[in-house]
Amino acid sequence: MKNGNKEESEDPHSFAGHTPASVAKPAAQPNPDTSLPARSHAQLSPQPPPETTLPATSARPNTTFAALNVPLFRWLWAGSLCSFVSTQMQVIARGWLAHDLTGSNAALGGVLLGFGLPLLVFTPFGGVAADRFSKRLLIQISSITTASTAFALGFAVAFDFIQYWMLIGAAVAQGTVFSFMTPSRIAFTGELVGTKLLPNAVILQQMGMNGTRVFGPSLAGVLIGVPWVGTAGVYFCAGTFTLIALLMSFRLPPGHSLSRKKSGHVMQDLADGLQYMRRRPTLLLLAITSFAVVMTAFPYVAFLPALAKDIFDVGSSGYGLMSAASAIGALSASFFVARIAGGRHSRRIQSIAGTIFGLFVAVLGLVHTFPLSLLVVMCIGASTSTFQSLNNTIVLQQTDLEYHGRVQSLLLLSFSGYGMAALPLGAVGDAIGVQTTLTIMGSTTMVAMFAYILTHRYLSSRPTKEEAAFVIVASSRSSSQA
Repeated sequence: MKNGNKEESEDPHSFAGHTPASVAKPAAQPNPDTSLPARSHAQLSPQPPPETTLPATSARPNTTFAALNVPLFRWLWAGSLCSFVSTQMQVIARGWLAHDLTGSNAALGGVLLGFGLPLLVFTPFGGVAADRFSKRLLIQISSITTASTAFALGFAVAFDFIQYWMLIGAAVAQGTVFSFMTPSRIAFTGELVGTKLLPNAVILQQMGMNGTRVFGPSLAGVLIGVPWVGTAGVYFCAGTFTLIALLMSFRLPPGHSLSRKKSGHVMQDLADGLQYMRRRPTLLLLAITSFAVVMTAFPYVAFLPALAKDIFDVGSSGYGLMSAASAIGALSASFFVARIAGGRHSRRIQSIAGTIFGLFVAVLGLVHTFPLSLLVVMCIGASTSTFQSLNNTIVLQQTDLEYHGRVQSLLLLSFSGYGMAALPLGAVGDAIGVQTTLTIMGSTTMVAMFAYILTHRYLSSRPTKEEAAFVIVASSRSSSQA
């Protein structure tokens, strides 16, 4: 990316080539990562439009709820809570219906594939849209689509004409919506709170999502078990939560593009985002690792209905309890992560959490009692929440504000891998057993994390371009003097 007449550094060890203004050192001091002069945030990122400029907050960034002191972020966060509750309730209802209609693990994987393919196709364009257009408008269109889908499925179940293909269609619609809504919400976060509070705001979004993973599945599991409510009531309730999120979005500013240069072509903007990541090996490594971990381990959620119904014989209420146990672990971990996000040990904790995630998915394939499975699933929730939260925080800290939407959309491609892997993994589960498949998935995830740790150490040991140039010049001078 060019900045005036100056070319930005492509150093893979720098934080996207700049130090944010809110934490920048005086110009005379060296950058601690690259020994180069620090450049201000104003030089690299355009100022937000007047309607998104926020009053200063006195909140300390290392307190757990610091970002909630920003009023506009509170509306975004509250709307996200309602949206996440709706999503979690629909996941439970869709998974239960798919297994109930077909009795097949592959059918569960098919629903997840319907969610994953649109993510693969549309998420990069969702990131471009978040960087080009009004984020508020994108959120509102996504909310209307999600609510319409939920109410439509609710009527289909209530009047007893629900079929499996409808679940696939709903999954495709929700995956498409997710491709545009999530990059917009995350890019909006950095715009509303600023660089100083960004790590805390990202973790609070993750904490809210984890909290809804406790409330949403538990509520859905209870409602499915109530005869006069059932899965139809779950869908109606989910649609209502989405409408509440839509109403809250009207309190947000438009969230127009912050980019100073627009190519006029969507594909060029997408290519610009890809080149931006390619020039930064550490960002690319984080994205690839997220894809590998989510694709190989996260499909464990597709097997929870089969575990609850066929292995532990606890029915829909047990399925809800397993989902809630995972969410309780994730929520508990979020309180810890909210305080340490952005600290010097973040990357080390992220690496450990990803490895533990794989370990406990493998262990879930070995347990044979329901109470013990709840404990294991709780540990899975804690480790995956820690890994994903810190991974997102590290990526956003190293990314220029005007690229947040595109970079985050590429990171979200990992969930398309999760959807695509669920179908073949479901078929494997039918062939060799669910628990054996889980053990293989967890083991593969641990191998992926070990590869990530070794690759990061290699990248960290390489000299930067400036350091390499200095060595070449010094060697040339020594040779000429000799």
